[in-house]
Amino acid sequence: MPMDETGWSALHDHGKDCSQAPASRVRGNASNARCADFVHLVRDRHSGIEAVTAQFHGHAYDMHSHDEWLVGVTHAGVQDFFCRGQRRQSTAGRVILIEPGERHDGQAVHEKGFRYSMLYLPQSWLREEMGGWDADIGFRQTLADDRQLGEAIAAACRAIISAAPRLAADAARDRVVEQLRQHLGRGARPAPAVISPVAERAMDYIQAHYDEPFSLEDLAHAAGATDRFQLSRTFRRRFGTSPHACLVEVRLTKARAMLRSAVPPAEAAFASGFADQSHLGRWFRRAYGLTPAAYRLGCTNVPDGEVTVE
Repeated sequence: MPMDETGWSALHDHGKDCSQAPASRVRGNASNARCADFVHLVRDRHSGIEAVTAQFHGHAYDMHSHDEWLVGVTHAGVQDFFCRGQRRQSTAGRVILIEPGERHDGQAVHEKGFRYSMLYLPQSWLREEMGGWDADIGFRQTLADDRQLGEAIAAACRAIISAAPRLAADAARDRVVEQLRQHLGRGARPAPAVISPVAERAMDYIQAHYDEPFSLEDLAHAAGATDRFQLSRTFRRRFGTSPHACLVEVRLTKARAMLRSAVPPAEAAFASGFADQSHLGRWFRRAYGLTPAAYRLGCTNVPDGEVTVE
Protein backbone atom coordinates (compact mmCIF):
# COMPACT_ATOMS: atom_id res chain seq x y z
CA MET A 1 0.00 0.00 0.00
CA PRO A 2 1.42 3.43 -0.87
CA MET A 3 2.79 5.73 1.80
CA ASP A 4 1.79 9.37 2.18
CA GLU A 5 4.24 12.16 3.02
CA THR A 6 4.28 11.11 6.68
CA GLY A 7 5.31 7.56 5.91
CA TRP A 8 1.96 6.12 7.02
CA SER A 9 -0.21 4.17 4.62
CA ALA A 10 -3.05 6.02 2.93
CA LEU A 11 -5.72 3.92 4.64
CA HIS A 12 -5.73 6.39 7.56
CA ASP A 13 -6.38 9.35 5.30
CA HIS A 14 -9.22 7.67 3.45
CA GLY A 15 -11.06 6.26 6.45
CA LYS A 16 -10.69 2.57 5.65
CA ASP A 17 -11.72 0.00 8.24
CA CYS A 18 -9.33 -0.12 11.18
CA SER A 19 -9.13 -3.89 10.88
CA GLN A 20 -6.90 -3.39 7.85
CA ALA A 21 -4.26 -1.65 9.97
CA PRO A 22 -2.00 -3.06 12.71
CA ALA A 23 -4.45 -2.97 15.61
CA SER A 24 -1.72 -2.63 18.22
CA ARG A 25 -0.67 0.65 16.63
CA VAL A 26 -4.09 2.20 16.12
CA ARG A 27 -5.61 4.23 18.92
CA GLY A 28 -9.33 4.88 18.93
CA ASN A 29 -12.76 3.29 19.29
CA ALA A 30 -12.75 -0.07 17.54
CA SER A 31 -16.44 0.32 16.75
CA ASN A 32 -15.67 3.44 14.72
CA ALA A 33 -15.28 2.60 11.05
CA ARG A 34 -12.80 5.43 10.55
CA CYS A 35 -9.27 5.34 11.88
CA ALA A 36 -9.52 8.69 13.64
CA ASP A 37 -6.48 8.62 15.91
CA PHE A 38 -3.35 6.59 15.30
CA VAL A 39 0.26 6.32 16.41
CA HIS A 40 2.77 4.41 14.30
CA LEU A 41 6.22 3.93 15.83
CA VAL A 42 9.31 2.15 14.54
CA ARG A 43 12.76 2.12 16.14
CA ASP A 44 15.87 2.01 13.97
CA ARG A 45 18.08 -0.69 15.45
CA HIS A 46 21.31 0.83 14.08
CA SER A 47 20.97 4.35 15.48
CA GLY A 48 18.39 3.83 18.23
CA ILE A 49 16.28 6.62 16.72
CA GLU A 50 12.52 6.22 17.09
CA ALA A 51 10.34 7.48 14.25
CA VAL A 52 6.71 8.32 14.95
CA THR A 53 3.93 9.42 12.68
CA ALA A 54 0.60 10.12 14.36
CA GLN A 55 -2.78 11.75 14.12
CA PHE A 56 -4.94 12.98 16.98
CA HIS A 57 -8.32 14.62 17.47
CA GLY A 58 -8.91 16.38 20.80
CA HIS A 59 -6.58 15.55 23.70
CA ALA A 60 -3.46 13.71 22.56
CA TYR A 61 -1.25 13.25 25.61
CA ASP A 62 -0.63 14.56 29.12
CA MET A 63 2.41 16.50 30.31
CA HIS A 64 5.50 14.33 30.07
CA SER A 65 9.13 14.43 29.01
CA HIS A 66 11.64 12.33 27.08
CA ASP A 67 15.32 11.54 27.49
CA GLU A 68 15.80 12.12 23.77
CA TRP A 69 16.00 15.20 21.56
CA LEU A 70 12.63 15.58 19.79
CA VAL A 71 12.52 17.00 16.26
CA GLY A 72 9.18 16.93 14.46
CA VAL A 73 7.11 18.51 11.73
CA THR A 74 3.37 19.18 11.64
CA HIS A 75 1.76 17.93 8.42
CA ALA A 76 -1.84 19.06 8.89
CA GLY A 77 -4.06 20.84 11.40
CA VAL A 78 -3.03 22.83 14.47
CA GLN A 79 -0.89 21.11 17.10
CA ASP A 80 -1.31 22.88 20.46
CA PHE A 81 1.14 22.18 23.29
CA PHE A 82 2.64 23.69 26.44
CA CYS A 83 6.44 23.82 26.56
CA ARG A 84 9.11 26.08 28.03
CA GLY A 85 6.67 28.03 30.14
CA GLN A 86 4.10 28.93 27.53
CA ARG A 87 1.43 27.48 25.26
CA ARG A 88 2.40 27.16 21.61
CA GLN A 89 0.75 26.16 18.35
CA SER A 90 2.34 24.46 15.37
CA THR A 91 0.64 24.57 11.98
CA ALA A 92 1.35 22.66 8.77
CA GLY A 93 5.00 22.89 7.78
CA ARG A 94 6.31 24.17 11.11
CA VAL A 95 9.09 22.35 12.92
CA ILE A 96 8.89 21.41 16.62
CA LEU A 97 12.15 21.23 18.63
CA ILE A 98 12.09 19.90 22.20
CA GLU A 99 15.13 19.19 24.37
CA PRO A 100 15.67 16.16 26.63
CA GLY A 101 13.76 16.51 29.88
CA GLU A 102 11.57 19.36 28.61
CA ARG A 103 7.98 18.72 29.74
CA HIS A 104 5.21 19.14 27.19
CA ASP A 105 1.67 18.01 26.38
CA GLY A 106 -0.38 17.95 23.19
CA GLN A 107 -3.90 18.44 21.87
CA ALA A 108 -5.80 19.47 18.78
CA VAL A 109 -7.30 22.94 18.47
CA HIS A 110 -9.89 22.11 15.82
CA GLU A 111 -12.15 19.10 15.32
CA LYS A 112 -10.17 18.10 12.22
CA GLY A 113 -7.27 17.25 14.51
CA PHE A 114 -3.59 17.33 13.60
CA ARG A 115 -1.04 15.01 12.00
CA TYR A 116 2.71 15.05 12.49
CA SER A 117 5.97 13.13 12.24
CA MET A 118 8.58 13.07 15.00
CA LEU A 119 12.11 11.73 15.46
CA TYR A 120 13.38 10.83 18.94
CA LEU A 121 17.16 11.28 18.75
CA PRO A 122 19.15 9.54 21.53
CA GLN A 123 21.51 11.92 23.30
CA SER A 124 24.47 9.61 22.68
CA TRP A 125 23.70 9.45 18.95
CA LEU A 126 23.42 13.22 18.54
CA ARG A 127 26.59 13.72 20.58
CA GLU A 128 28.50 11.45 18.21
CA GLU A 129 27.00 13.11 15.14
CA MET A 130 27.98 16.53 16.51
CA GLY A 131 31.56 15.39 17.03
CA GLY A 132 31.23 15.27 20.80
CA TRP A 133 29.95 18.84 20.94
CA ASP A 134 26.78 18.70 22.99
CA ALA A 135 27.71 20.14 26.38
CA ASP A 136 25.45 23.00 27.41
CA ILE A 137 23.76 23.17 24.02
CA GLY A 138 20.07 23.58 23.42
CA PHE A 139 17.53 24.53 20.80
CA ARG A 140 17.40 28.25 20.07
CA GLN A 141 13.61 28.09 19.74
CA THR A 142 10.81 25.57 20.20
CA LEU A 143 9.00 26.33 16.93
CA ALA A 144 10.78 27.08 13.66
CA ASP A 145 9.72 27.88 10.12
CA ASP A 146 12.33 25.79 8.32
CA ARG A 147 11.04 23.99 5.24
CA GLN A 148 14.30 22.14 4.57
CA LEU A 149 14.50 20.75 8.11
CA GLY A 150 10.82 19.78 8.01
CA GLU A 151 11.34 17.90 4.76
CA ALA A 152 14.44 16.21 6.19
CA ILE A 153 12.52 15.06 9.27
CA ALA A 154 9.67 13.66 7.16
CA ALA A 155 12.14 11.87 4.87
CA ALA A 156 14.02 10.32 7.79
CA CYS A 157 10.74 9.14 9.31
CA ARG A 158 9.79 7.53 6.01
CA ALA A 159 13.17 5.83 5.76
CA ILE A 160 12.91 4.30 9.24
CA ILE A 161 9.25 3.32 9.02
CA SER A 162 9.62 1.75 5.57
CA ALA A 163 12.89 -0.02 6.52
CA ALA A 164 14.78 1.68 3.70
CA PRO A 165 18.20 0.31 2.66
CA ARG A 166 20.95 1.18 5.14
CA LEU A 167 22.68 3.65 2.83
CA ALA A 168 19.47 5.55 2.14
CA ALA A 169 18.54 5.62 5.82
CA ASP A 170 22.00 6.92 6.77
CA ALA A 171 21.74 9.67 4.17
CA ALA A 172 18.31 10.69 5.47
CA ARG A 173 19.59 10.93 9.05
CA ASP A 174 22.67 12.88 7.94
CA ARG A 175 20.44 15.43 6.26
CA VAL A 176 18.52 15.93 9.51
CA VAL A 177 21.75 16.59 11.42
CA GLU A 178 22.98 18.98 8.73
CA GLN A 179 19.77 21.02 8.82
CA LEU A 180 19.55 20.84 12.63
CA ARG A 181 22.93 22.43 13.38
CA GLN A 182 21.72 25.99 12.86
CA HIS A 183 19.02 25.47 15.50
CA LEU A 184 21.47 24.36 18.20
CA GLY A 185 23.62 26.69 20.26
CA ARG A 186 25.51 26.97 23.51
CA GLY A 187 23.69 28.71 26.31
CA ALA A 188 20.35 28.22 24.57
CA ARG A 189 18.91 26.40 27.56
CA PRO A 190 17.58 28.87 30.15
CA ALA A 191 19.00 28.57 33.65
CA PRO A 192 16.59 27.35 36.34
CA ALA A 193 14.55 30.22 37.71
CA VAL A 194 14.82 28.89 41.26
CA ILE A 195 17.64 26.88 42.81
CA SER A 196 16.43 24.90 45.82
CA PRO A 197 18.61 22.35 47.64
CA VAL A 198 15.44 20.80 49.08
CA ALA A 199 13.91 20.30 45.64
CA GLU A 200 17.19 18.97 44.22
CA ARG A 201 17.52 16.44 47.04
CA ALA A 202 13.92 15.37 46.50
CA MET A 203 14.58 14.84 42.80
CA ASP A 204 17.68 12.78 43.60
CA TYR A 205 15.62 10.65 45.98
CA ILE A 206 12.92 10.07 43.35
CA GLN A 207 15.55 9.05 40.80
CA ALA A 208 17.12 6.60 43.24
CA HIS A 209 13.94 5.11 44.72
CA TYR A 210 11.44 5.22 41.83
CA ASP A 211 10.74 1.48 42.16
CA GLU A 212 9.86 1.70 45.86
CA PRO A 213 6.66 2.89 47.57
CA PHE A 214 7.09 6.06 49.63
CA SER A 215 4.85 8.85 50.88
CA LEU A 216 5.15 12.60 50.48
CA GLU A 217 6.13 12.76 54.14
CA ASP A 218 8.92 10.24 53.49
CA LEU A 219 10.15 12.35 50.59
CA ALA A 220 10.00 15.55 52.64
CA HIS A 221 12.04 13.93 55.40
CA ALA A 222 14.64 12.60 52.95
CA ALA A 223 14.95 16.01 51.28
CA GLY A 224 15.26 17.91 54.56
CA ALA A 225 12.06 19.89 54.08
CA THR A 226 10.13 21.32 57.03
CA ASP A 227 7.03 19.38 55.98
CA ARG A 228 5.34 18.02 52.87
CA PHE A 229 3.74 21.38 52.13
CA GLN A 230 7.07 23.17 51.94
CA LEU A 231 8.40 20.36 49.76
CA SER A 232 5.47 20.59 47.35
CA ARG A 233 5.84 24.36 47.00
CA THR A 234 9.60 24.37 46.46
CA PHE A 235 9.49 21.36 44.15
CA ARG A 236 6.87 22.95 41.90
CA ARG A 237 8.77 26.25 41.77
CA ARG A 238 11.95 24.41 40.74
CA PHE A 239 10.60 21.77 38.36
CA GLY A 240 7.18 23.09 37.37
CA THR A 241 5.33 20.00 38.53
CA SER A 242 4.47 17.98 41.63
CA PRO A 243 6.68 15.27 43.17
CA HIS A 244 4.06 12.64 42.28
CA ALA A 245 3.88 13.70 38.63
CA CYS A 246 7.67 13.65 38.48
CA LEU A 247 7.75 10.15 39.98
CA VAL A 248 5.32 8.91 37.33
CA GLU A 249 7.48 10.42 34.58
CA VAL A 250 10.63 8.78 35.96
CA ARG A 251 8.85 5.43 36.15
CA LEU A 252 7.58 5.82 32.58
CA THR A 253 11.09 6.60 31.37
CA LYS A 254 12.43 3.47 33.05
CA ALA A 255 9.59 1.37 31.63
CA ARG A 256 10.22 2.72 28.10
CA ALA A 257 13.88 1.72 28.33
CA MET A 258 12.94 -1.82 29.35
CA LEU A 259 10.29 -2.13 26.64
CA ARG A 260 12.88 -1.05 24.05
CA SER A 261 14.94 -4.04 25.21
CA ALA A 262 11.97 -6.39 24.61
CA VAL A 263 11.11 -6.77 28.30
CA PRO A 264 7.43 -7.87 28.51
CA PRO A 265 5.05 -5.10 29.66
CA ALA A 266 4.06 -6.92 32.86
CA GLU A 267 7.69 -7.30 33.89
CA ALA A 268 8.51 -3.72 32.93
CA ALA A 269 5.57 -2.48 34.99
CA PHE A 270 6.75 -4.25 38.13
CA ALA A 271 10.42 -3.31 37.71
CA SER A 272 9.64 0.37 37.14
CA GLY A 273 7.45 0.72 40.23
CA PHE A 274 3.92 0.47 38.82
CA ALA A 275 1.36 -1.66 40.63
CA ASP A 276 0.72 -3.89 37.62
CA GLN A 277 0.57 -3.93 33.83
CA SER A 278 -2.79 -2.15 33.65
CA HIS A 279 -1.46 0.61 35.93
CA LEU A 280 1.50 1.11 33.60
CA GLY A 281 -0.79 0.95 30.58
CA ARG A 282 -3.05 3.74 31.80
CA TRP A 283 -0.18 6.15 32.46
CA PHE A 284 1.76 5.10 29.37
CA ARG A 285 -1.15 5.77 27.05
CA ARG A 286 -1.89 9.12 28.67
CA ALA A 287 1.72 10.22 28.18
CA TYR A 288 2.62 8.72 24.80
CA GLY A 289 -0.66 8.00 23.05
CA LEU A 290 -0.09 4.25 22.62
CA THR A 291 0.06 1.11 24.75
CA PRO A 292 3.24 -0.41 26.23
CA ALA A 293 2.74 -3.48 24.02
CA ALA A 294 2.49 -1.33 20.88
CA TYR A 295 5.61 0.60 21.86
CA ARG A 296 7.52 -2.63 22.49
CA LEU A 297 6.40 -4.01 19.15
CA GLY A 298 7.45 -0.85 17.32
CA CYS A 299 10.89 -0.89 18.95
CA THR A 300 11.65 -4.61 18.78
CA ASN A 301 9.12 -6.24 16.43
CA VAL A 302 8.40 -8.66 19.30
CA PRO A 303 4.63 -9.00 19.98
CA ASP A 304 3.32 -8.90 23.53
CA GLY A 305 3.49 -12.33 25.11
CA GLU A 306 6.70 -13.32 23.35
CA VAL A 307 10.06 -13.35 25.10
CA THR A 308 13.32 -13.03 23.20
CA VAL A 309 15.90 -15.78 23.69
CA GLU A 310 19.60 -15.14 23.35
